[in-house]
Amino acid sequence: MYKLLLCWRYLKTRWIALASIVSVTLGVATLIVVNSVMDGFTSQMQDRMHGILSDLVVETRGTNGIAQPDWYIDRIRARIGDSVEGVTTVVTLPAMMTFHHNGSSHTQQINLIGIDQKTYASVSDFSKYLIHPDNKAQLDFQLKQTGYAPEREALQPSGWEYRNKVEQLKKERANMQAQYLALQDKIAKESRSPLPPALADQNLKKLDSETNDGASTSTEVANAETGTQTEAERMAAMLAGPSLTTLANPQLGGRVFDPSKEQRTGIVLGIGIGSVRGRDPEGKVKDYFFIRPGDDVSVAFPNAGTPPRAIDEMFTVVDFYESKMSEYDATFAFVPIETLQRARGMIDPASKVGAVTSIQIKLKPGADLSAARNALRDEFPPQESYVQVNSWRDTQGPLLQAVQMETTILNILLFMIIAVAGFGILATFFMIVVEKTRDIGVLKSLGAPGSGIASIFLGYGVLLGSVGSGAGVVCGLLFVWKINEIARILEWFTGREVFDPTVYYFDSIPTIIHPFTIVWVSIGAVLIAIMASVLPSIRAARMHPVEALRYE
Repeated sequence: MYKLLLCWRYLKTRWIALASIVSVTLGVATLIVVNSVMDGFTSQMQDRMHGILSDLVVETRGTNGIAQPDWYIDRIRARIGDSVEGVTTVVTLPAMMTFHHNGSSHTQQINLIGIDQKTYASVSDFSKYLIHPDNKAQLDFQLKQTGYAPEREALQPSGWEYRNKVEQLKKERANMQAQYLALQDKIAKESRSPLPPALADQNLKKLDSETNDGASTSTEVANAETGTQTEAERMAAMLAGPSLTTLANPQLGGRVFDPSKEQRTGIVLGIGIGSVRGRDPEGKVKDYFFIRPGDDVSVAFPNAGTPPRAIDEMFTVVDFYESKMSEYDATFAFVPIETLQRARGMIDPASKVGAVTSIQIKLKPGADLSAARNALRDEFPPQESYVQVNSWRDTQGPLLQAVQMETTILNILLFMIIAVAGFGILATFFMIVVEKTRDIGVLKSLGAPGSGIASIFLGYGVLLGSVGSGAGVVCGLLFVWKINEIARILEWFTGREVFDPTVYYFDSIPTIIHPFTIVWVSIGAVLIAIMASVLPSIRAARMHPVEALRYE
């Protein structure tokens, strides 16, 4: 009993021990906060990657793809059919997309993915990342009238509402340009001289502003000042854009394509392809869209021939895809798989079966991912079938390993904070042993054994570690609970942003608290405190009572 009383007395009266407790508290709290945030980010990242990628992928690196996908699917179901929940076929290839914005043409690289709209959602969480609610239920690659994320003002209007408005503006501008050219021709014929260039430019700029269209065609119109009425009509047709030309899909048979009533083959773009995230003048996070559902884009991609040649197809943007993984949102574009197979020449004329570049498989909950992967690797040896079988963890292995290594290194570095607290406990205990030498001699002369003296200091170490760990757990959990409010306070105090949503695409800092993490951090802190008290305890236990009593 005397041992517990002395431990408690030392804890209350030795204020120098408070520094050790604070060190342990800060170390434990920091470890809990860092692990919670890292686990939150890692979980969000893995959920989104796994939601985008299927469990298993059977793919080929050849440009011609897998010629008989149904044969492969039958063998897959025969080998691991009990574990399979969904199977779909995909055509994936690099491509270049071109679009027009503010009168300029812009080109960027994308990953073009041909999907089966009926089965692709069965192997991934693709549907829940789409913007329009109807497409979340079932994607059909058809442009909707409206309803694209009404809460996003920057995306309004969209769909047919936006498309019809744009086409109407184009036609109005074309008619006004035609009237202007006709009037210019009339004046030129009457006066035998064209309008002064400065006046022509002024009128064209005024016309551009009135029609609220950014197309930079003023120079072309000014160069056509001396044209005839036929030239004016030709220019009006050109100004109306592709909508009044026969640049339509080949299926139209050469007839005129009217974009106010028709759409081209649908394409779903990653939201990062058609927008950028930034801040408005007031500092609020905002998305700026330069492509909307209803716009037409041109996509160039290679065919399946040898040598490959470029194919240029027109598509209509029918929706956006937002997984909040910038790597995917800024590159992925989805189109019907039949469109790519037909355009690339991947359909066998005899069997009418289209080749694919990969077969994606989703396993049932609880299925062994590694066992299924290994079974398919045995079924399709790469040296024989020229296909590879990988799980989603294999394809994202380097990224996952990098995150895991970063978390491990952070834990090691942060545990050094507790180790520093341990050295503080060691120094404190040695000082207490020296200071209480006479008291130790009295206890020994009264019959206290060496083990009892040692247990006083070991118990003191356990008490310091337990109090510090308990306080650290409470502080760490409170910090995690209020981490977003604390981040806003730090931003206000420092004037610098702690968590930038334009970079991370999270509305708040994600956190996950695992009870196991709290347990091992607390136990580790207590063990460090105990180890720091071992040497002082041994020294106190070995003191001779007579020498201790004579100590000055």
